[in-house]
Amino acid sequence: MSNEATETDVLDRVASGLFIDGEWVDAEGGRTLEVRDPSTGRIIKQIADATPDDGIRALDAAVAAQASWAATAPRERGELLRRAFDTLMARKEEFALLMTLEMGKPLAEARGEVAYGGEFLRWFGEEAVRIHGRYGLNPEGTGRMIVSQRPVGPCYFITPWNFPLAMATRKIAPALAAGCTVVVKPAALTPLTTIAFVQLLEEVGLPQGVVNVVTTSKSGALSAPIIADPRLRKLSFTGSTEVGRTLMQQAAQGILRTSMELGGNAPFVVFDDADLDKAVEGAMVAKFRNIGQACTAANRFIVHESVADEFARRVAERVRSMKVGRGTDEGVQIGPLIDDDAVAKAQELVADAVSRGASVAVGGNRVESEGSFYEPTVVTGVVPGSEILRQEIFGPVLAITTFADEDDAVRIANDTEYGLVSYVFTQDLARGHRMIDRLDTGMMGLNVGVLSNAAAPFGGVKQSGLGREGGFEGIHEFLDTKYTLIPVD
Repeated sequence: MSNEATETDVLDRVASGLFIDGEWVDAEGGRTLEVRDPSTGRIIKQIADATPDDGIRALDAAVAAQASWAATAPRERGELLRRAFDTLMARKEEFALLMTLEMGKPLAEARGEVAYGGEFLRWFGEEAVRIHGRYGLNPEGTGRMIVSQRPVGPCYFITPWNFPLAMATRKIAPALAAGCTVVVKPAALTPLTTIAFVQLLEEVGLPQGVVNVVTTSKSGALSAPIIADPRLRKLSFTGSTEVGRTLMQQAAQGILRTSMELGGNAPFVVFDDADLDKAVEGAMVAKFRNIGQACTAANRFIVHESVADEFARRVAERVRSMKVGRGTDEGVQIGPLIDDDAVAKAQELVADAVSRGASVAVGGNRVESEGSFYEPTVVTGVVPGSEILRQEIFGPVLAITTFADEDDAVRIANDTEYGLVSYVFTQDLARGHRMIDRLDTGMMGLNVGVLSNAAAPFGGVKQSGLGREGGFEGIHEFLDTKYTLIPVD
């Protein structure tokens, strides 16, 4: 496919069916769902809308393929992922455009996601041949211990709408590398990029039944019987804590292995000794990347009272110059939110903060257009108790509150049930190390505003989830450890 493909070309090349047992098929009863461009509200494609029976057929295919895929040589599994990486990189412009059309992010950011998502294919293609065990004499000298790793088995993945490529590759790549088969259910709002990626896998030699894709408008109804099926051995979900809690309750019945990447409420702490140029630059990417629609997005800007005014002035100046528009337009930095509900939520959170005494420095309004746009916004003087400090914003709203000393900063930062990621800006190395220990998050950026990397373990603590994706740790989420004892004669 050409990198010069038009919007129509790109959309026409995406399959409209379900991918089950190596074939593209219609949903039961011919049901379809509509995919819309959030920048215009217009329908861009109709695709299959799977039923629960379709979901079970997909699981049947994954179960049937499990033994042969697990027996496939690690090198062969890794080479398939490498071919997928090379092909994806050759088609990065096409995938970026498709992602922008269905999700709304600016093309520059969509290109970044293709690069980021592709890295999981390359990383886990390399990790496929590095699944290690151990062998040795037991302490008593009576036997030889063999500790080996084997695939956990058929997996079910539920991916979110905000990173439709990277969240698919981050789950599918380690599963395939480990020798597991997959059923993936992409979000109904942005399913097309995942479908296109699975078409790519098919093209580079994916065996029949190893990856299956079911798209649906009824996620709960489709997922429940799959999760309840005793043949399923692993569930991985990225999304809200509320939904994750429900899925974990369902998974408990079958004692499923689970990975949960859930909500966030990331603190962005700026100390009085911070390099403000770096802090402002970090704030812009930590907050406005992906239009603020990221679980890693900075949610609460906790700024020392002595530098809060200057920090706010600088970020407001930057935000005021940001270009809002359709993601395909030249120079756009802020695209649409995913739907009108997201716009309404941003409006409500800003209004609540203002009602409690905060001030809007820039923005604060819906953009009147046919799409779901909201102005990039800076809110200052946010007081404790404001909903904007409690809820995940998931929009382009930068909310600033202040602190007096380090203990105060830590208290405010940790005052949340979430614990995914934190950001800290300070030039005091000792303080930086203290914050690593004191902040209750699974990840931390020290003087940086973006930290995701395929080679690093991604995940949180508290109600931000469990398990890790990426890094050496990522493949172990798909492996069971087996211990064997052989007696010494």
